[in-house]
Amino acid sequence: MRLVVAAVQAAPVYLDLAASLAKAETLIARAAAQGARLVVFPETWLPGYPAWLDCCRDVNLWDSPAVKQVYRRLVENSVVVPGPVTEALGAAARAHGLVLNMSVHERVGEGRGRGTLYNTMLTFDADGTLAHVHRKLMPTYTERLLWGQGDGRSLHAVPTQAGRVGGLICWEHWMPPARQRLHESGEDVHVAAWPQLKEMNLVASRHYAFEGRCFVVAAGAVMHVRDLPAELEPAGELAGSPDALVLRGGSVIIGPDGAILAGPVYDEELILTAELDLDRITEEQMTLDVTGHYARPDVFGP
Repeated sequence: MRLVVAAVQAAPVYLDLAASLAKAETLIARAAAQGARLVVFPETWLPGYPAWLDCCRDVNLWDSPAVKQVYRRLVENSVVVPGPVTEALGAAARAHGLVLNMSVHERVGEGRGRGTLYNTMLTFDADGTLAHVHRKLMPTYTERLLWGQGDGRSLHAVPTQAGRVGGLICWEHWMPPARQRLHESGEDVHVAAWPQLKEMNLVASRHYAFEGRCFVVAAGAVMHVRDLPAELEPAGELAGSPDALVLRGGSVIIGPDGAILAGPVYDEELILTAELDLDRITEEQMTLDVTGHYARPDVFGP
C-alpha cells in the first residue's frame, strides 16, 4: 500500500479558535490538492501552543491578573470534544477523503465539570468519523500550569483508510512504556506532534521510527514573537523583536529504518509531503521487531 502523507507546518491564528479553524480548513484543502491521504498538524495547533509559558516574564507568579486573562481567553477558544469544531474537522476529512490528525486544547463540555484543559490529539478517518482521542499523559514542566493528566486507555493505534495510525505528543516520546504500548498495537504510521522539532525532538522521532518499525510524521509549528499574548511581556532577547521566531517548525517524515524521507524544514510555513510504501515495514521487521522476536516476554513480562 502506498500513500502520500503531509505534515502541516504553519502558525494558527493564536488564541482565536474560529479563525484558526478556518485556516486549518484551507490548509487541509491544500494538502489534499498535493495528494495527501493523511494530514498531520502540530501539538495543540487549535488554538496554538502556549509557548508563552517559557518565553514571557512572570508567567508563574501567583494570582497574576495578566496570566488569568490569557488563560480565560485560552479556555474560551479551546475545543469541546465532541462538539461543533470536531464536526467541522470531520467534515473537512470527509470532503477531501483523507485521514486527519489534529491536536487541540480540549475543554470539557457543559455538565461534565469545568476548568481543566487537556492537551489532546484527535484522529478523524476519511469518512469523517472521530476515530480516536488521545490526551497527553503527562504535561511537560511548565505545561502543568495549564493541562490535566490524560490516561492510558488511548495508547493504541486505530485502523483508518491510511493504515493503522497512532500518535504521541511531545515528551511522551521519552516514556518507554507508552512507546511499547503503541508498538504492540501495530502502527503503520505514527504521528509525532511537537510545538517544534529541536535536535533532540528529531532524535526522538527517528528513534521511534527505527524502534517501532513504522513511518513517522513529525509536525512542528511556526510562531513569531508578535503572536504571543499581548497581556504578557516577552523575556530576554525576544523583547522588542516582533518578527523573531519563537517556534521554528522542523517538521520531518521518517521511514521505518529511521531514514529521513522529507525535511526537516525550519523557519517557514509549508506543507511537507512524502510518499510512503507501507510494505517496507515488513521488510524492516526482519532485523528488529520489539513486539515479536525481540520482545522476550519471558524476561520482561510480569
